[in-house]
Amino acid sequence: MTATAPKKEERSNDQMQTGSASRVLRGTPGTLMPTTNPAIEMPKAKEITGKQRAGLLRTLQARFESHMQRHAGLEWPTVQARVESNSARLWSINEMEQSGGEPDVVGIDQATGECVFVDCSAQSPQGRRSLCYDREALEARKEHKPKSSAVDMASAMGAALLTVDEYRGLQELGEFDTTTSSWVQTPAKIRKLGGALFCDRRYDTVFAYHNGAESYYAARGFRCSLRV
Repeated sequence: MTATAPKKEERSNDQMQTGSASRVLRGTPGTLMPTTNPAIEMPKAKEITGKQRAGLLRTLQARFESHMQRHAGLEWPTVQARVESNSARLWSINEMEQSGGEPDVVGIDQATGECVFVDCSAQSPQGRRSLCYDREALEARKEHKPKSSAVDMASAMGAALLTVDEYRGLQELGEFDTTTSSWVQTPAKIRKLGGALFCDRRYDTVFAYHNGAESYYAARGFRCSLRV
C-alpha cells in the first residue's frame, strides 16, 4: 500500500490553553531549578572525532556569545570546561546539533553545577519531525508508521523531552515554534488513556494541547534538554 502523507495538523475544541506561564529560570540570572525528569541513561562508547569536537565547540561558543540573554551571569569558559570533561554529553550535544536543535545553555543548576542545554532552534528541529509520541504509540499503528517516536529518538540521543514548564521557560527567552509545534513530556495518567501533550506559540501566547499519541505531523517535532 502506498503510504499517505501525514495529516495536516488541525486544532479542535479539545485544545486548551494552560494558565499563565510558569518560569523555569528562577532566582539569580542563569539559574535553573532542578526538575523531576527521569534519569537518562547516557549512550555508551559513542564519541565524536577531534575535528567534529573542534567544530562543535566553535559553533556552541558562537551561539552562546550571540544570545547572552539566555544565560545571563554565565561565561563560556565555565561551560566549555564542563562540556569538554564529559565525552558522552558532548556526543549527545552533537546529536542535538546535527538534528537541527541548535542547543544552547539556558541556565545552571546551582546545587550540582550542571549546565542545562536546551534546543533553541526557532522552529521545532527539522531532523526530528513526523514522529509519533513514544514506542507504544508507534507499535500500535497498524499502517503508515513513522520512522520512529519522539521519546525513542530523545533517549537515543541521551537527552529528554522538555516538560511543559521547561518549554514555557524557554519561551520566556525568545519566540519559538511560531509555525511548528513540539511534543513535550506527558503525565502517565494522560498517556495511559492514549493521549500525549505538545506545545507551540501562536498569537504571542504559549499553548499546551493534547493529541492521540499515535498521531504525527510534518510540522511537529520535539525539543530536548540535557544537563552537562
